[in-house]
Amino acid sequence: MKVGIFGRGRLASAVAGLMAPLDDMELAWMLGRDEVPPSVVDVALDASVGAAVPGHLAWARESRTGIVVGATGWDSRALASESDWPIPVLVAPNFSLAVAYLRRVALTLGRFADLDPQTDLVVLERHHRAKLDAPSGTARLLAGALAEGCPRYQPVGDPSRQLQARPLQIASLRAGTEIGYHEMRLEGAHETIVISHEAKSRELFAEGAIRALRWIKGRRGVFSFDDLASELLAPLFRIE
Repeated sequence: MKVGIFGRGRLASAVAGLMAPLDDMELAWMLGRDEVPPSVVDVALDASVGAAVPGHLAWARESRTGIVVGATGWDSRALASESDWPIPVLVAPNFSLAVAYLRRVALTLGRFADLDPQTDLVVLERHHRAKLDAPSGTARLLAGALAEGCPRYQPVGDPSRQLQARPLQIASLRAGTEIGYHEMRLEGAHETIVISHEAKSRELFAEGAIRALRWIKGRRGVFSFDDLASELLAPLFRIE
């Protein structure tokens, strides 16, 4: 399977490094800003920046190339509303299977918070000083799941919910070299619940990106990393 990568940053380099010894994948190209794909590939990974994503999606659609989008800092809601995509597109603000698990936990934590109107839900996240978007795509993902479970909150960037719903607070810190830390907190009068995830290596996300590139081949439509993860995670939440 021939793979093209948009971007030359940390994630792109990590994916290229992991791909090198694989028998079922071959890196055809890795492009910087404004560079044009020199050849046809089976699937592509967009690990660039948010502003470049619409152009890369247009290229993928025109060339009929499946694409995995890992760039954050762009609004993917318009893409999700498309009903007839002729190619597979997978959008992932985070390629960690553990974060996909955490999103499911966030939904149940939101439902638990909804039992007591005196509780508060917040999300905290920390990343290295060079990360451009704040809050991160993962923080938005978790906040959205919390708000889905607890209707008195509205997801970040979604004012459609009733006026009495308030935004769910996200605290973002950009400093140092930390790869990524996300924390969900339920604060009550008599107890606090803290659930967190810390990435220790960028290979974590590179492995997930390669998993996503394999998964979309032969599919059609718009998917999330959660669609991929559900095959593995759904049985874990089944109560016998």
